[in-house]
Amino acid sequence: MSDREAFYANLKEKLNETTKFPTKYLYKFIVPSEDDKVEQVQDIFNKGGAVINTRKSRSGKYTSVSIHLNVSNADEVISYYQQAEKIEGIISL
Repeated sequence: MSDREAFYANLKEKLNETTKFPTKYLYKFIVPSEDDKVEQVQDIFNKGGAVINTRKSRSGKYTSVSIHLNVSNADEVISYYQQAEKIEGIISL
């Protein structure tokens, strides 16, 4: 099992232990402020009817993206993380 697979298996276990689904889940990311990077994150989550807030850093180099999204189970939470991690330079919080 790779490190990423182990990470997601652990996350799924913890989510199932601590979260009652369906629920409103909060995703937080830091991305380079290049417009296409922020748009890529928004495109992933807009499909699910998410509430998305962005805020640029003081230097303007990075953008914080907070997303509130209704999810039905731990697999759905992880699916969104896996889609987002494909964006170059993204950091999940």
